[in-house]
Amino acid sequence: MWIDYSAWDHIYVSDDEEATSPFVDTPSLFRMRHRSRLEKMAAFQQRGEDLQTNFAECQRLLEETQRRLRYLQDGMKDGEADEEKEAELKKVQSEVEKLKQDEKSFQLLMEDHQREEKKLPWNVDTISKEGFSKSVLNINSSRKQETLQEKVEKHKTFVEKYAKEIKHFGMLRRWDDSQKYLSDHPHLVCEETANYLVVICIDYEIDEKHALMEQIAHQAIVMQFILDLARTLSVDPRGCFRQFFSKIKTADKPYQNAFNHELELLKERICKCARLRMDGAMKELEEEEKQTRLGPGGLDPVEVYESLPKVNQGTHLLPTALFLLFPIHKDSL
Repeated sequence: MWIDYSAWDHIYVSDDEEATSPFVDTPSLFRMRHRSRLEKMAAFQQRGEDLQTNFAECQRLLEETQRRLRYLQDGMKDGEADEEKEAELKKVQSEVEKLKQDEKSFQLLMEDHQREEKKLPWNVDTISKEGFSKSVLNINSSRKQETLQEKVEKHKTFVEKYAKEIKHFGMLRRWDDSQKYLSDHPHLVCEETANYLVVICIDYEIDEKHALMEQIAHQAIVMQFILDLARTLSVDPRGCFRQFFSKIKTADKPYQNAFNHELELLKERICKCARLRMDGAMKELEEEEKQTRLGPGGLDPVEVYESLPKVNQGTHLLPTALFLLFPIHKDSL
């Protein structure tokens, strides 16, 4: 099928440099032509609007007159005929005929106007029209900086309310499932979710559930990447998580490598934190056991025994260790 380019043959250009005069300033001439063209376009458009208004008014009057004609005709059928009503009936019939002729005239004038409009040459103001126009301003609101205590309370409240939903999100494996779940639960797209996912990872690593830890860590990196994207674009993270999923599902190798690299770093930090927590728990347990072993003198029998020379660490020295731990006071002699 061939494309008809004849519509482009007649385009009116108000700043055509070929049509200039040496006696008139060129920019002023262009402005004058443009203003004259705009005035003609406005007058032509106003004429079309007036025709539409008059046509609508003519139709309204015709409907009212036809209703009155039907009313009079029904009265004549009921036997209420007299000379006055017959005269009024003829008058209304003539009004109806006249309005019908006016309606046809306005319709012909509107069709002529539409044909003239199609024949008008294009110009810079009519050659194209924007499909839509939308402006979005991302303005950071001046929020008060939260204190550490306020952040802790906010995180605690959020986790208590949405812990089950966060854990469910952490178990999702497919990109589409994660995107749909966040679409249904947009309140989860926040810093608190990412932090709680890391806490769950550490708990699983301590319990030696490595596969679950790696799954939750993957979702924690997903949430972290969404938050990073929101900070880069200076927008609310709830408004850009779909953009992240669209990007990661068709990601090039460098972007995918960056995602995997961050995931490995997170798993290393989780393992390190888990070891530190386990070491701390062991130290606390040892300290509790030591406190239960302390004697009246404030000494630990194990430490006293281990402090003795190896040659003296025998069962025959037990009374001496006991004497050190439980000294005899003068009052008891």
